[in-house]
Amino acid sequence: TTDAVARRDEHRLRSGHLGVLAVAFFVISAAAPLTGMAGGAPVAMLLGNGPGMPGSYVVVTLLMLIFAVGYVAMARHHAAAGAFYSYVARAMGGSAGGAAAWVALLGYNAMQTGLYGLWGFASAAFVQTAFSVTVPWWVMALGAWALIAVLGYRQIDLSLKVLGVLVACEFLMVAAFDVMVLIKGGSGGTGGLSLSPFSLHSFAVGSPALGLLFAAASFIGFEATTIYSEEAKQPERTIPRATYLAVLTIGIFFMLTSWLMVNAYGDNSTLQAFLVSDALGGDPTNFLFAMSSSYLGDFLTNYVMLFLFATSLFAALLAFHNAVARYLYALGRDGLVPEQLGHTHEVHLSPHMGSISQSVVAFVVIAIFAITGKDPVLTLFTWLTQLGTLAITYLMAAAALAVLVFFLRNPSLEPSTWRRLIAPAIAFAGLLVLSVFATMKFSFLIGGSSVLGWVLPALVPVAVAIGWVSAEMLRKREPAAYAQIGRNRAVQLTEAENL
Repeated sequence: TTDAVARRDEHRLRSGHLGVLAVAFFVISAAAPLTGMAGGAPVAMLLGNGPGMPGSYVVVTLLMLIFAVGYVAMARHHAAAGAFYSYVARAMGGSAGGAAAWVALLGYNAMQTGLYGLWGFASAAFVQTAFSVTVPWWVMALGAWALIAVLGYRQIDLSLKVLGVLVACEFLMVAAFDVMVLIKGGSGGTGGLSLSPFSLHSFAVGSPALGLLFAAASFIGFEATTIYSEEAKQPERTIPRATYLAVLTIGIFFMLTSWLMVNAYGDNSTLQAFLVSDALGGDPTNFLFAMSSSYLGDFLTNYVMLFLFATSLFAALLAFHNAVARYLYALGRDGLVPEQLGHTHEVHLSPHMGSISQSVVAFVVIAIFAITGKDPVLTLFTWLTQLGTLAITYLMAAAALAVLVFFLRNPSLEPSTWRRLIAPAIAFAGLLVLSVFATMKFSFLIGGSSVLGWVLPALVPVAVAIGWVSAEMLRKREPAAYAQIGRNRAVQLTEAENL
């Protein structure tokens, strides 16, 4: 069994290649800033706390920063492509790590495949608007699928370049809206700017708990910083910096833009009613576009912003694809899934087998929803991304607990009580409460289906059971491999590796 461990360890990712900005880009890409503001924020305002959503983003950003305190403290002593699951394994044992790993697979696969539904719809809408050509959503979805399959198979550099361009463009687009609202003022440019969306009164409107839940969903993909730790330059420095950079960028950007969106409309008391009014076609996701017309003009709004909305989704698809591929690679290397998934490409040093596997899963899901004629947004996107959010929120809670346990067992590694105990405990409690609340409200979140409301959340404990059993089977089959689950993979780079 020792020989089998050594054989699996022969396959390594391309180490020492990603800097702070590169790693942060993958997290920010998964957050999809334009998609979050055009698609997520208006729905959060409608179902959550309306004009109080900017305050919700502030609260959740603070929670994520507190989570990051313990998370990056442990990252200084631990590097592995399995990220959250490897944290759990390192702190609480291989079987717990196996359970966390399968929850991660469920969550990230659900997020990635679910996004194809919204991408197909948004990209087909752009083609219809720009060229008056009607294309089925699944044709657009398969086009993106093919390109992502190629990018995920090759070196990470190519994905990074694509993500860099797409994320920069969507940031610039939303930033242009933000600047124009700041210059022209609220209420379509006829009024001033108000700080009332940050008041306790606004925060308490509607359902603040749902507002917090939607805000937390904006940070899904947070884990990507440590997923790339084996490929990062000086991971003990790069990963903490990239984590804080990503959290602050997402949090401040979402908070500021949502505040300016509320001000652009200008009437807090009627905002939630307006989001489902005939003026928006009854669709809250038209809110940002409707507000932008007054500030950016029809061409930038109806063509450029709509195009970048679609490319924002493509960037998120690519970021989640890379995350899943690296998870499968880490699990294959640890023996929790077939060993072949832990192989890297001889030339690209990419987790190509994990990438291929994820592409197969995505193709099957797209095909099923296309053949059955299901609505790509109301079913494929809503069902799977809500499932993915639920699974990953539980996973983040488990990671916060793992950090706490790790430092309780190794107190000498971290002298600060705040980083070692207090911050991880607060993060665990906050994330656990959000996870349980999301489970209770799941039927509502996916559109009121009572059957799917309990079937889909039930997949999380099913994943826990499968992961636990697979780890226990590995313990019996290969004790040496079981002992290595989630171990520290920090690499001392040679001069040659840095060239």
